[in-house]
Amino acid sequence: MQQVKRALLAIDRFFENVALIGLLSMILIVTLQVLTRKLFHFVLFWSEEITLLLLVWFAFMGIAIGFREKLHLGIDSFTSKLPQQFNWLLDKVIAVSIIAFGGYLMYYGWDFTKMMNESELPATGLPNSILYAVMPLTGLMTCVYALLQLFGINTSRHGDIGGGHE
Repeated sequence: MQQVKRALLAIDRFFENVALIGLLSMILIVTLQVLTRKLFHFVLFWSEEITLLLLVWFAFMGIAIGFREKLHLGIDSFTSKLPQQFNWLLDKVIAVSIIAFGGYLMYYGWDFTKMMNESELPATGLPNSILYAVMPLTGLMTCVYALLQLFGINTSRHGDIGGGHE
């Protein structure tokens, strides 16, 4: 069981590092694009397309990481007035809803990714499906996090982010 937990944490760490590298790459590319445009009156033909690709991937990975850290929107001022048993049940309903959302992303994201494989991005020539391949991945990660939370396993790795509740 310890090896399974270690493997899942490694996958999770990889997923988070890909998101962070994507964010850093996006910042560097946009900075380079602005500098080359302002200083040399030259625009890198691929920079806008790659930035868009990285933005989409970072945003979708952020969805899964947000669910992992329980940073999704909640109205604690209302639910804090409700009985603890009702809140427990509400947390389970929320987890099941998140699993359904993850399943939706996996199913339709995979269909959309396959459908978009026929076309390519104009500047780079990459298959258009690379833009959408993050959807099923995000759906899978969201389902895994929500399943773990449904069974009472704390998935939060960054308790100092704030906003989440237990």
